[in-house]
Amino acid sequence: MLYEKERADLAKIVKVMFDRFETNAAGGNVSVRMNEEHIIMTPTLMSQARLCDLSPYEILVVDNNNEVVEGDGRVTREINLHRACYTENPNVGCVLHAHPKESMLFATLGMELPNLTEATQKLGVIPTLDFAPATSPELAEIVRAHVIELGDKAVPSASLLNKHGIVVLDTSLHKAYDLLERIEYNAYIAEKALVFDALNIQKIEHDKALHYNLEE
Repeated sequence: MLYEKERADLAKIVKVMFDRFETNAAGGNVSVRMNEEHIIMTPTLMSQARLCDLSPYEILVVDNNNEVVEGDGRVTREINLHRACYTENPNVGCVLHAHPKESMLFATLGMELPNLTEATQKLGVIPTLDFAPATSPELAEIVRAHVIELGDKAVPSASLLNKHGIVVLDTSLHKAYDLLERIEYNAYIAEKALVFDALNIQKIEHDKALHYNLEE
């Protein structure tokens, strides 16, 4: 089986994502660049039909024509979003798209996600991009334009999709998942911090004098 270890690893990660409410039955998809010829990617309906409980063989090997080289399943229509990221930045090794429970609040409201924790500071601003329907060419082009705008800062990066979810870009699957986990904790804290701020319990203050560890 092609890329057996990597496909087993991806299957494990998406199950963890589902179990930890970092995506939901409405969807999500993850891909990893293997080389110049292939990516591996979760199949369409991985959440709705399979609850992200996938076998390694259900992780698809996909070529540059978006054709399945090996694997049991069909390519998701969201592949255009993934391709846009890989095409525009050669440093992107993983595209992680999910519907995380806490971050979805900010995405649904079209809000920028306040970046409050030290663990997320290396991401800088976490914006919400303009709305376009899920799986549409328009959404892929919005993401493409954002990746181009970020330039060298596209890896690592995270952006929310209006009314939809999140896209995390990094050099590897495990680094991308690590960022997703950090962002979800940050979103949970940001929700509470905004309430405290509105109730005048504790105002949100950004201390520019702090020197964060941006390497971890």
